[in-house]
Amino acid sequence: MRNLLLIAQFTWQEALGRRLLWAIILLTLVFLFFYFLGLNFLLDSFERRAAQLGRELSPEQMVVPSAVLVLMGMYIVNFLGSLTGVFTTIASISGEVDSGTLQSILPKPIRRWEFVLGKWLGHLSLALPYLLLLSLALVYGSYILTGYLPPNPPAAMALMLLSVLFLLTLTLLGSSLFSTLTTGVVMFMIYGLGWIGGILASVGAFTNTPTLKRLGEISSYLVPSDQLWRGASVFLQPEIMLGAQDSARGNPFVGSEPLATGYLLWVAAYTMLVLVAAVWVFRRRDF
Repeated sequence: MRNLLLIAQFTWQEALGRRLLWAIILLTLVFLFFYFLGLNFLLDSFERRAAQLGRELSPEQMVVPSAVLVLMGMYIVNFLGSLTGVFTTIASISGEVDSGTLQSILPKPIRRWEFVLGKWLGHLSLALPYLLLLSLALVYGSYILTGYLPPNPPAAMALMLLSVLFLLTLTLLGSSLFSTLTTGVVMFMIYGLGWIGGILASVGAFTNTPTLKRLGEISSYLVPSDQLWRGASVFLQPEIMLGAQDSARGNPFVGSEPLATGYLLWVAAYTMLVLVAAVWVFRRRDF
């Protein structure tokens, strides 16, 4: 356990040395500033147009517009969290191999599985708190401006965290197999595959095409990141929006039904299998 924490500490020191954390924090603050600025301008625009028509917007009338704006913001937050989890982990092992520092670490009394799990814990301690804090800032900052609070933010954030956990673990496996550049390309394509699979499932539901729905379902089991976001979006929408989603029979960006417990158990088990594979691959590599 001590070696795991030591490797995790080194991961933090490496991120600080590369100024990675400061760059992420700065860009995140810029995103939040422009999001809340745009949100404030939109609300003022709604109020001005209502005043021109001689009306006054009630809180009930602002529920759907506010929910849409929060949903769009959380969609970006989920994307930023996914990118952070992937790009902070791309060089976790391959970077050590390329720089030659791995040869100086492994001869010490640190087992290879401890090195991999320590890296995993270190990157988790970077990516998951980042996504959690960013989600809290957006949801409750929007609540201050709009008065709208999603039905169940903790459940939505939990699914978003699970998505980042899966992507980060898969990136760690890629870093133990390939070079840094190859891992980046592969993860970009895998992330895109999950997103396209979600689009296919939505189109299949809208057009009642069983083949497309089946392809989307297979994709959701292979790359569950997009499906997890859709499940999270259910807890961010009011009942009136969920009813509209059911009537539309499919939306390419959000979901309308909670994810099944069996599916969530599959994602959790799948993530652990990927982590075990990363440890196994790294233990068999020659350096």
